[in-house]
Amino acid sequence: MYSSNLLGFILAMVSSAFIGSSFIIKKKGLRKAGVSGPRASSGGYGYLLEPLWWIGMITMVVGEISNFVAYIYAPAVLVTPLGALSIIVSAVLAHFLLKEKLQKMGVLGCLLCIVGSTVIVLHAPEERSINSVEEIWELAIQPGRIPSSL
Repeated sequence: MYSSNLLGFILAMVSSAFIGSSFIIKKKGLRKAGVSGPRASSGGYGYLLEPLWWIGMITMVVGEISNFVAYIYAPAVLVTPLGALSIIVSAVLAHFLLKEKLQKMGVLGCLLCIVGSTVIVLHAPEERSINSVEEIWELAIQPGRIPSSL
């Protein structure tokens, strides 16, 4: 793995952790705000005064920025599957922090998501660098084809 790919990989993992945890932090903030006033689902805006909800929003913004920066250092085929890991982070944190039950099929789904992301990342093709506009044009006008290995 190239050093820039490694940096992109690390940024994508950090992004997943921040985004996944931001959902839990925001939900805790929404619950806390719902106790003292009308809930957001019924048109209340009390959550905007809740610091915990804002911490969750800031956490999400940091995660999205690190995800965006990860695409600078690594190809999309490496970064995109790692975004699915935010679902795993969110599910695990919801189980422990929000006391939400994670059923057997949910655990199986999490495991499949981890395995699938790992397989895609480990077997990602190398990114080919393009050096000219003519090269882009040649690739664009080629007819679509299905690889013979399928």
